Amino acid sequence: MSIFAAPVFDATVIYNGQELFKGRGAAQGWAEKVAKELETEITVEKIGTGWMLRGMVDGVDVTWGIYGQRLSRIEAA
Repeated sequence: MSIFAAPVFDATVIYNGQELFKGRGAAQGWAEKVAKELETEITVEKIGTGWMLRGMVDGVDVTWGIYGQRLSRIEAA
């Protein structure tokens, strides 16, 4: 599991045991930060009642949610 160190102080929701962004705007803001950091395109996608981040990193499709107020990779999305 990979975790970004910056804290996520945005509203979250739980869907299928995954903590996700509650609003699209918050997810989009984080997508822009991650895209800049990883130098790749990151998109936001709605899953159930929340929003997640998705992008390609080193040729692998990666999905991020939130874990303990940190941005975290979701292994099975």
